[in-house]
Formats: sequence, C-alpha cells, structure tokens
Amino acid sequence: MNYIWEVVGRQPTGQQPSGADTVQKLCDRVASSTLLEDRRDAVRALKSLSKKYRMEVGTMAMDHLVRILQSDRTDTEILGYALDTLYNIVCIDEEEEPDDSEEESQQKQEDDLGAQFSEKFIGEPDNITLLLTLLEEFDFHVRWPGVKLLTALLKSQCAPVQSIVLVSPMGVSRLMDLLADSREVIRNDGLLLLQQLTKGNTAIQKIVAFENAFERLLEIIKEEGSSDGGIVVEDCLLLLLNLLKNNSSNQNFFKEGSYIQKMKPWFEVGDDNSGWSAQKATNLHLMLQLVRVMVSPVNAPGATASCQKAMFQCGLLQQLCTILMATGVPADILTETINTVSEVIRGSEVNQDYFASVNAPSNPPRPAIVVLLMSMVNERQPFVLRCAVLYCFQCFLYKNHKGQGEIVATLLPSTIDASSISAGQLLCGGLFSADSLSNWCAAVALAHALQDNLTQKEQLLRVQLATSLGKPPVSLLQQCTNILSQGDKLERRGSRVQTKVGLLMLLCTWITNCPIAVMHFLHNQDNVPFLTAQISENQGEDERLVQGLCALLLGICIYYNDNSLENYTKEKLKQLIEKRIGKENFVEKLGFITKHELYSRAAQKPQPIFSAPEHMLFDHEFTKLIKELEGMITKAVLKSSEEEKKEEEVKKTLEQHDSIITQYNALIREQDGQIQELKEQVSSLSSQSEMLQNTVTQQLSQIQQHKDQYNILKLKLGKDAPVNGLQTEEQSQLREQLEDLQRQHQRLQTQLTERDALITGLEAEVTPSTDRSSSDVTELQRELEDLRAQLQSQSAEITELQRENQELLRASHATGSEVGVCEELESRLSAQTAEAQKLKEEVQALLQRKEVMEKELSSASSSAAIMETEKSQLQHELQESKKEQDDLLMLLADQDQKILSLRHRLKALGETIEDEDDLDARDQFYDDDDDDEEEGDE
Repeated sequence: MNYIWEVVGRQPTGQQPSGADTVQKLCDRVASSTLLEDRRDAVRALKSLSKKYRMEVGTMAMDHLVRILQSDRTDTEILGYALDTLYNIVCIDEEEEPDDSEEESQQKQEDDLGAQFSEKFIGEPDNITLLLTLLEEFDFHVRWPGVKLLTALLKSQCAPVQSIVLVSPMGVSRLMDLLADSREVIRNDGLLLLQQLTKGNTAIQKIVAFENAFERLLEIIKEEGSSDGGIVVEDCLLLLLNLLKNNSSNQNFFKEGSYIQKMKPWFEVGDDNSGWSAQKATNLHLMLQLVRVMVSPVNAPGATASCQKAMFQCGLLQQLCTILMATGVPADILTETINTVSEVIRGSEVNQDYFASVNAPSNPPRPAIVVLLMSMVNERQPFVLRCAVLYCFQCFLYKNHKGQGEIVATLLPSTIDASSISAGQLLCGGLFSADSLSNWCAAVALAHALQDNLTQKEQLLRVQLATSLGKPPVSLLQQCTNILSQGDKLERRGSRVQTKVGLLMLLCTWITNCPIAVMHFLHNQDNVPFLTAQISENQGEDERLVQGLCALLLGICIYYNDNSLENYTKEKLKQLIEKRIGKENFVEKLGFITKHELYSRAAQKPQPIFSAPEHMLFDHEFTKLIKELEGMITKAVLKSSEEEKKEEEVKKTLEQHDSIITQYNALIREQDGQIQELKEQVSSLSSQSEMLQNTVTQQLSQIQQHKDQYNILKLKLGKDAPVNGLQTEEQSQLREQLEDLQRQHQRLQTQLTERDALITGLEAEVTPSTDRSSSDVTELQRELEDLRAQLQSQSAEITELQRENQELLRASHATGSEVGVCEELESRLSAQTAEAQKLKEEVQALLQRKEVMEKELSSASSSAAIMETEKSQLQHELQESKKEQDDLLMLLADQDQKILSLRHRLKALGETIEDEDDLDARDQFYDDDDDDEEEGDE
C-alpha cells in the first residue's frame, strides 16, 4: 500500500494515520488536484480502501466520485476506478454465508450499510441517468463495472431505480444493448441486470419485450446448448419468466411471434436418460415452468386456449408426452412434466383427445392414463408425484364429457374386460384400499368423472361390486356409505378423517342436481340415521369437518329431493333436522366447512398443492360446489312449508310471465320480419309502377306521332290519289309503325300481367297479424286507379285510330293493294281493342281483390294496436331496468371517487400506496393494453 502513502504525501513513519484520515486526505486530493494523473491515483487508492473502510469511503468520497464521473468522461481508466469504488460501497454480498452469530450480525450491518449508501446514491435521480449514459461507453473497464453497479442498486432499491430508468430517455434500450455485446462476461451480467430490472414492473417488462428480447434470449439459449447448457441458459429462462408471468400483453406477443414453436427443441430428450446433471435438471425445470406460464389456469381463457392450440399444432404436447412415458427421467422433472401436460390439456378438447390416445411403451401397450393412475394409488410412490397425477387426471376430465363417459364406462358391467386393467378398476381399488391417501385421491378423481355430468351420475348408479363370496353384490353408492358407517374401525384418527372426507366429497358431488341418485341414497334406511347421528354428536376438532360435510350431504338430499319417497320427503327431512339436530345447530355445522383453514388453501388454485399428506382434505372444484350450495341449503332448511309454497307459486307465476313475454317477443320479431319483407315488396312494386308509367307515356307520344302521320297521309291521299306508288310507300310506312305499336302494346300487357302476379302474391302473404299501415294500401289503390285511367285513355286512342283508319279505307277503296293493307291494319287494331278490353276486366278484378285486402288489413290494424300496447308495456319495464342500472353505475362512480380521495389522503399522510410508481410510469410512457384492464377487472 505504498502508493496510498505516496498519494497522501508522506511515508508511514511513527504513528500511522487512521483510515478516516487517509480517506479524507484522498478525497481532498480528488477535489483539489488539477492534474488528471493525481486524481486517477487518488481514486485508485480509494478503490483499494473501499472494502476495508466501507463506511468512511461511502460517507466522505461518494460525492467526489460522482463528480469524477461527470467531469472526467474522457479518461476511461479513472471512470473504471470510480465505478468499482461505488460498487464496493453499495453492493450486498449474497454468496457469503456467516458461520456464527457474530459474523451473521456483522454481515447484517454490512447489508444495512450497503442499502443506506444505495439510497443516498439514488437520492439524486441524475446519478442513475449518468450511469445509464456511461453504459454506452464500449470500453470494458467502464461498461462492466457500470453494469455491476446498476445491478447492485437494483438489488438494494429496486422500485426507485426502476422508476428512474423508466422515465429516462432510451434508458431500457441502452440496457438491452448489453445482450448484443460480444464479450460474454458483459452479456451474462447484462442478463442479471435485466432480471432485476424486470421484477414486478409490467411497464418495463413490456418495453423489454418489444425491444426484441424474446428473439435474442431464444438465440442465446440455442447457442448455449438449450437444456444441456450452463448457468447462462438458466439466467435467460429466469428473465423469460419475469417477462411472461402475469403479463398477458407479453404472453400474447410471445404467441403471435411464433416463439412457442421455437420451444419444442428444448424437450427433445434422447433415449439415454442416465446421468442427468444438476444444471440440466434445473434448466428443464425452468423450461417446463415457462410452458406452464403460457397455459396457466389464471390466464384469460381465450389466451390459454390459443396457446394450447399452438402447442398441439407444433408438436410440443407430443414431445412432453414422450418425456412423460420415458424411462430414467429424474423424479422431480417427471413430476413437473406431469403438471405441465396437465395444464396444456386442461379444457382443450383436441389436446384431451390426444392425451387419451397416448400409450406407454410397455408390452402389451397400456394407456398413459392407466399407467399414471397406477402410480397415484400406489402408496410407495412419492407424495408430490401422486398429487401431480391427480392433477393430470382432473385436467383431463375438466369440461370433457367424452372423457368422463369413457372413465365411467370402464366400471359398467357390459364394458368390463377381465383381461386388462382399466382406469375404473384402479379407482375402485384405490377407493377401498387400506391407504387413506389412496382413498382420498380415488374419491376425488371419481368425483371429477361426475362433475357437471348428469348422464354419468345416473350411469354410475348401475355399478355393482362383489364384496365377498356367497353374498349378493352391492351398488357402488351403497358401498361408499358402508365404508363411512364403518369408519370408526380404522386405526389411525387422521386416516379416518381423510377417508371420510374423500367419500363424503364423492357422495355430495354424485347426488348434486341428480334426484335419481338422491332417491337411491335415501332408499337405504340406514343412511339418514347415520348422517343425523354424525351431525348431532359433540366430537373433536378433526371430526367437526366430517360433521359439516355430513350436514352438506343431508342438505343436498333436501334441496334436490323430488318427494318420490314417502318417508323422506323434503318436509319430513326438515322436521327430522329440527327434532334431532336443531336448525341453528345444523346451519352452524354446515358453516364450519368454509371456515376451515385447508378449505381456503384449496380454493386458491386448481392444482392440489399440500405440504403433507394429512393436509389433503379439500379439492378445488369441490370448494366451488360448497360455495354454490351453502346458501341454497341454508335457505331450504330454514324456510317453512308455507314460505316454500308461496315461493313456488311466485316462481311459477314468474315462469309463466317470462314465457308470455318470450312468446310476444318472438311474435313481434316475426311480424317485424314480415313488415320488412312487405316494405321491400312495396318498394319493388313502386319502382315497377314507375317503369310502366314511363312506358305508357312513351306509347302515348308514339300514338300521337302516328295520328299526325295518319292525318298527313290522309291529306296526301285526298290530293294525290292517282300517285299509287307514293301511296303504297306511305301505307307501307304506316303498316310498319302499326306493327311497332302492336309490339309495344304486347310488352305493356306482359308487364301488366307480371304486376298482377306480384299483387296476387302480396295479397296471399298479407295475414291478420300484420300491422301494415293504411297509407301503403292507399298508395297501391292510387297507383291502380292511375293505371286504369291510362289504359282507358290508351283504349280511346286506339278506337280513334281505328275510326280514322276506316275513313282511310273508304278514301282509298279504288286501289286493291291499299284496301288489303287497310283491312290488315283494321284486323290488328280490332285485336288490340279486344286485348285492351281484357285488361280493363283484369284491372276491375284487381280492384275487387284490393277491397278484400283493405278489410283484412283493417282487422290486422286492431291486432297490431293490441300488440303495440303490450310492446309499450315491455319497453316501459325495460326503461325501469335501465334506470336502476344507471343508479348502480352512479353509486359505483361515487365509490371510485371516494377511494381516489382516500388514496390521496393516505399519500398526504405519508402512507405508501402499492404500485403508485408503476401507475405513474405507465401514464407517462406506456398505454395499458385492453387485455391488462380486462384481467384487472376480473
């Protein structure tokens, strides 16, 4: 340490100065020296003293070191010394483990000291910004200590540093550049830095993800050897877990970026599974956790379903099932693989069907479900493995009616195969074995085969069991109650409770919402006395749970009772409870279930996680059933018969009212559809009428032209009778014009015929239930009258033309050819006159049909008025409902305002408000995604 004394300015002669004096002199040298070399030597000396004299260096030199970082930016050597010194001051050494209490106390003081200096350093936010700027320096002696210093600050003061980095321009982007550094030590420490930075901060997690973090991390994992890689792979997986866990936006980005497909090579395990290293097991365990994050039951259902679909399509599920059936896989990896497969198939029909088809590589091949159930009911298997198999079986049956039917079918007499072991046989064997844990697991598994499936509940009533030779078989339902009544003969008290709880959960699930099963249960004369005896006894704390479940079972028998058994009707069972137990005592015993500590634990997550076998008492799905039934059973037991009758009457009245409203709604919708169709037809007819009017107008103008030409021809014939050639030419022109007129007249007749057909169809569709307005009828009548007037006018014009043609014939009788032409014209005009008369008759018939339509529509108007009155009443009720909803929304808004004011008051009083910094950061730099808001609302 001679160079320290050289910097201080004297040799160690006589009494040496204390550490504080030395640090003070070095700080003075840093502050006052004008030469860069002197300052560099002083900072190097402070670095050497920073570990031994941590308190002195941190107290006196921190400000000077920060100024060095600000002023001496050009010298990378002095920057490196300053950053190393600051790191030594603030770091907390997590690797050292103290041997005794004295060293432990000293280590705690050192950690507290590091936290204090970290808090002092970040007290000035510009220091973090300065540190982020220095990380852009490529020099190894600056960048590496900068990364270590920022990581130490994040470990000590995570939330404040995250907030500063978040608001710093390009702060996160500068840190992401560390992953692209070619020097592995900086890249690896950058991974550790990003792990600390992304902990619990959704906004930073999103920014890091959109900075192409997924692509880079997956590349690093592949370069390092995937599951066979070292600690760097573990760090990458931990960072990925930070980015994806509880972050629906990043999960969706990960799925949309097709990164799920890139996970498949991670699980390509070879045939030789011997000699797994600890690091490989750790890596694969984290990879399985990463898959579970994407398909976790707590995610949004739509997001989970899309991830499950992607995992099946890319072959990831198939790869996991291969590991599941492989030999030589460590027990902890096998357990986690079972849990992962469970959540990949949970609620996905396609994945569940595939899992049902998986066979174990045995001779003969056995279904994977059967092999797993064999492990579940085997008491020699590890406890966590048995829990994982139970979870896998539950996920396989979740919302899978087809799978439930297949499991129950293996118990039915017609499908039992004596030559092979089936899932149903394993469940029955576990249900009646001597191991209480097997009893509980088998009962819960069988209950999941009946969950929300009335058909399978009724089918399971057909199952018959042979108890012993020479005795008749008994039903599975009766055997379960027999084991309950004989439970006192079990040796261990804890085992007795666990077995009873499992059987009671099975029976409650079985007979819920199944009156036939309730009747079968009550048909045994011993069941109800056994339940009442259990509930009324004063037993220990452990037995109180059994009493509560017995009360639940008896309550289900009351609530779902169809009164088909005269001795056990609803009223008689309630009277029995009132005499033998007491209604208040019954409700108290029933309420004890939800107050149990293990009930609260089981209600949190679908996966069965228990610290010890004796804690396996409740199933997650059963806790939801209890929550649903408790209130209904309490009301059913406490209500009197008169109240029940009144409620039934009110219920019937409401059902009738609802059915009437439904009928009216359907009728109104049907009439609206018919009205819309009629309006469309009227519109079409109106357009056709306009076209016909235009055609008639054109023909009238043509007739007028023909009249003019005829007059001209008549004059010419009167003056130039000897000129036969000219008359013949004019007569030929007249004949052509008359033929055109005839064709146009036929076209008009065809259009009128089509119109008549449309009106006839409209008349057939009009029914008394339609509420067509009278204005449409009046409009149609007016159009018909206009058409009739036009036809009459056209007929008169044709008649006039015929008269004039006859005069022309008389004037030109001397010419034989002219007479023949005129006779032909006369015959054609006669035919057109007949056709016009026929059209008049058809119009008259159409008018008569219109009168009939008017009468029918008048009767329909009265029906429509009645329907309109009922519709207005329904709309009034709807407005009342909307008004009540608006009032509720106003109350919720007032409550939100009160909560906001209370948060401000708490903040003013100095209380810490959770996630306030995160919320402020989001408001400034990141808009929350809609998925995050929906998940928060849920």
